[in-house]
Amino acid sequence: MKNGLYSFHIHMLDGVRGRDSGILVLRDGALMGGGPYFWSVGSYTVGNGTWKGQLITNQHTPLADPFARSLSGGQEVTSGFSGTFSDDQAEAFGTTLVGTRSLSFRATLKRLTDG
Repeated sequence: MKNGLYSFHIHMLDGVRGRDSGILVLRDGALMGGGPYFWSVGSYTVGNGTWKGQLITNQHTPLADPFARSLSGGQEVTSGFSGTFSDDQAEAFGTTLVGTRSLSFRATLKRLTDG
């Protein structure tokens, strides 16, 4: 997994409607980033073409659509993930814990530049 600035796209699984996009900076086992409504910090480890990690996500701005609601309910959530990477892209599947509820997701990352 190369250090750098990555774009990410997250899609919720198991029939849950939700998605998010933004940027992440990955550097020597640490990650940080976010988008228009959320920010995240965490860590990761790499193996032979695989990676895994965890992150904490918080909401920094209310959603623009008054009829939409955050899956996290505005509270801090913790996620764990694992996946694969090659060259300038990565994929991960993970679980986010929202209170006592467990939500599955798929994330894709694309490296934008060195970092």
